[in-house]
Amino acid sequence: MKKNAVAFVAGVIFAIGLAWGGMVQPAKIIGFLDLFGHWDPSLMFVMAGAIAVHMPVSLWVKRQGMLLPSVPCGVDVVPAPAQGTRVDRPLIAGSALFGVGWALAGYCPGPAIVSIAGGVLPALVFTAAMLAGIAAYRASSRATTAG
Repeated sequence: MKKNAVAFVAGVIFAIGLAWGGMVQPAKIIGFLDLFGHWDPSLMFVMAGAIAVHMPVSLWVKRQGMLLPSVPCGVDVVPAPAQGTRVDRPLIAGSALFGVGWALAGYCPGPAIVSIAGGVLPALVFTAAMLAGIAAYRASSRATTAG
């Protein structure tokens, strides 16, 4: 129960930050990605603000020899990256697909969910398509490993 309460509070803070920073407006995201048009750097400042808050805590935790708790993800700690992790085709393909979807829709998962709570229909359509893509990937991964 305590983990759920912490996750809920963290989610509310995240949602408020996204909304307050204007990141639930697809025009802001598309404006950031429009490098040769009417470029809008506000997303960069929101990211820089998040990094400025997170980095000192992350560095302190690392110096203590700990890992950051990840209650909202439902696990006790954030797993350390595997040694020898490399950039491979699935990573590149997934990153490219994420970027194309982000650029076309102006949403990524967090802002889309916040927008759904505000009753924004395009965000609901985006999220449904995203979940369908996740389900399709999982089904194809299971079929590949089973066969």
